[in-house]
Amino acid sequence: MPDIAEAAGVGRTTIHRYFPDRDSLVRATIWDSIQALQLSVAEAQAGQGSPLEAMRRVVAAMVAVGDRLLFLFGDPSVLERTAGMRMPTSDPVIDLIERGQAEGAFDPDVSARWIQHTLWALVYRGCLDASRGELPRHAVAPTVTRTLEKGIRAR
Repeated sequence: MPDIAEAAGVGRTTIHRYFPDRDSLVRATIWDSIQALQLSVAEAQAGQGSPLEAMRRVVAAMVAVGDRLLFLFGDPSVLERTAGMRMPTSDPVIDLIERGQAEGAFDPDVSARWIQHTLWALVYRGCLDASRGELPRHAVAPTVTRTLEKGIRAR
């Protein structure tokens, strides 16, 4: 907590006023990251335009909050702390994938969940590579999009 207070440029008492312990701070950070990701995807307007165009916007939106993705998915114990949090009931990405399958843009022989998991894995890997300097940040979204599209397009 002292390191966090120092990095934030505030005193420890200020941090403790809002977060009585490390666990409450971590849970708040997790929730904030989940909300940032949801907002980013919502702003991508996955329900608008063709499924391919919408998927490209969703990928770019996810990459834009890549630091949050790395935090959420980089350590399995982080998501374990979401127990008891009120998670969203709808999933605009799954809706987009199913719409793309129905319209013939995405392969209907692969489950929507598999495509979603593949999307998450590609975005995560691209953001991780960018954070390590192995891929330029500006190349993440196009690389993910190209890889994803070549794998999920209907035959």
